[in-house]
Amino acid sequence: MVSKNQIKLITSLQQKKYRQSHQLFIAEGVKVIQELLQSNFVLEHLYVTENIFEAIDTSKKTPIQESDLKKITCLATPNNCLALFKIPKAKTTNNKGLKVALDDVRDPGNLGTIIRLCDWYGVEELVCSEQTVDVYNPKVVQATMGSISRVNVTYLNLERYIQETNLPVFGTFMDGKNVYKENLPQEGILVLGNEANGISKNLENLISNKLAIPRFGNLQQTESLNVATATAIFLSEFKRNS
Repeated sequence: MVSKNQIKLITSLQQKKYRQSHQLFIAEGVKVIQELLQSNFVLEHLYVTENIFEAIDTSKKTPIQESDLKKITCLATPNNCLALFKIPKAKTTNNKGLKVALDDVRDPGNLGTIIRLCDWYGVEELVCSEQTVDVYNPKVVQATMGSISRVNVTYLNLERYIQETNLPVFGTFMDGKNVYKENLPQEGILVLGNEANGISKNLENLISNKLAIPRFGNLQQTESLNVATATAIFLSEFKRNS
């Protein structure tokens, strides 16, 4: 049975300040939890409505009623399990390979999907501006479907990072060069911007390699692509070229 104090703790973790103070985050669903259990993430506690995850020690697992799960879930339709994991210490970034950088991406679903895309295309590091949505937001964790365990996500001053890197930097813009016609390198930083405003002006001034996905529709009236969709196209082109 889950206690009132446990319910209070778990529901508080939906807010970033409490995740930071407790150094814990929420994961839900068998697929996500299983992926995290097989990674370096450390399980704090597991709550289940069914007899699953039998290998987990009983001291770390609490059977609960569906009615209690509804009190602590972050999902509109509760799953059959919820887990708390410890937030690991942030890793340092290296100056090798292909990286994705996000400038003020705010939608949790977009960030989660971009993490999955990085995992799919073998991008091991994702760097985020300090204004980008928290990677341990429950909706982000859910959208990653476990890929959060295989992609190193770092928050930093993105302008300073771009200024100091030795890697070539590519930004995504509506008026950039046609990505399908460019000879793209194996290593570099691909910067994508905010859902509504794109890449900030301060950051734009630091980016000399501007790329765009051309519109093929006859009317040419679509304003932009979803940032996660754009990420998939750009990463596909980087990997195809390399």
